[in-house]
Amino acid sequence: MTAEEQNFGPLTGIRVLDLTINVLGPVGTQILGDLGAEVLKIEAPEGDPMRKIGSSKTGMLGPFFQTTNRNKKSVVLNLKKPAAKKALFKLAATSDVFVHNMRHAAANRLGINYHELRKTNPKIIYASATGYRRGASKEARPAYDDVIQGESGLVNLIDRTNGEARFVPMPISDKFCGHALASAIGMALFYRERSGRGQEIHVPMLETMLSFNLTTHLWYGTQGKKDELGYPRALSPHRIPYQTKDGMVCVLAHTDEQWHRLLNAIGRADLADDTRFARLAQRADNISTLQSHLAEGLANYTTKEAFELLDSVDLPNGPVATLEGLMRDPYLEETNFFQRIEDPHENSVQTTAIPIDFSLSPGSLRNAAPALGEHTREILVESGISDKEIDQIIEIET
Repeated sequence: MTAEEQNFGPLTGIRVLDLTINVLGPVGTQILGDLGAEVLKIEAPEGDPMRKIGSSKTGMLGPFFQTTNRNKKSVVLNLKKPAAKKALFKLAATSDVFVHNMRHAAANRLGINYHELRKTNPKIIYASATGYRRGASKEARPAYDDVIQGESGLVNLIDRTNGEARFVPMPISDKFCGHALASAIGMALFYRERSGRGQEIHVPMLETMLSFNLTTHLWYGTQGKKDELGYPRALSPHRIPYQTKDGMVCVLAHTDEQWHRLLNAIGRADLADDTRFARLAQRADNISTLQSHLAEGLANYTTKEAFELLDSVDLPNGPVATLEGLMRDPYLEETNFFQRIEDPHENSVQTTAIPIDFSLSPGSLRNAAPALGEHTREILVESGISDKEIDQIIEIET
């Protein structure tokens, strides 16, 4: 790691070998890179498929790839070739984390499973993410985000709210599981700091998303009932942005006191004393009816008036923003949320800020996503691989 890369986050000094592609793994490893880790993105000669999605000057640095692969270095290794695999194991000897999202049968065929890697580095954190739990009947099945959205009940939740089975308009399973992967790696590093021991981590997408969804929607399943699942407030057809005279507003009251303030503000103090709505438990049973009354009340105001009214009684509220509108949002300009990284391949890339603050060890945006194989020679030289061996490896890749 160069001097310029020192002290850029809580993971400064940690080296990650990142064999992931697509979305889930790259999201997780980018989090590690943002927080200071040196992330070596080990790519096949054809590169991560996401490189080619969306336009870019080079045709290999598309916007989707850019948003999930900043703060990384690209090393091309064809792991089907002995010289390249030997180089990978040499890198693993000086790395802290090894992470992939291929199915375990593929990792076994390549000889890069935990059993083999820990021979090279007993303290390594070996992390993987696949569709289903290891050792279960579905272990070998392929899985992508849309499949997991369906299997985890997420599509059904949308169907129950609006009568149309649809996917969430983003790879939410991939992204959430990527965050879970980064979190698990961080905790394993902490455990190693305490114990001196490396270990293997596996993140199964289905079980991770089930845990995510059922945190709210297990409902009476907590009592062993199998036919009364789903959080009523979240599934209410009236849980939508409220229409005003000229637009929409988002507002949420939760406590008894907040609801009383809200109902008084819209001129429906009578509902605050209604036994169906006066207390949290009763509101939970009648939330859809209450939300319909709230919709009727807010429809009497313009959007500006609604915001002023809700602010006056200190209730959480906000607009229904468009993606394009976010790029011009005064608050996001104030917090410098959209930032630019200079990129020798794309001139300049706009990206999002690191959302998490650390008072003593903040993360940093050090570099845009790398060109395919941009750092192959540099990293292999650092690892003590001879020029002759590197020439053989690069020749193999080309």
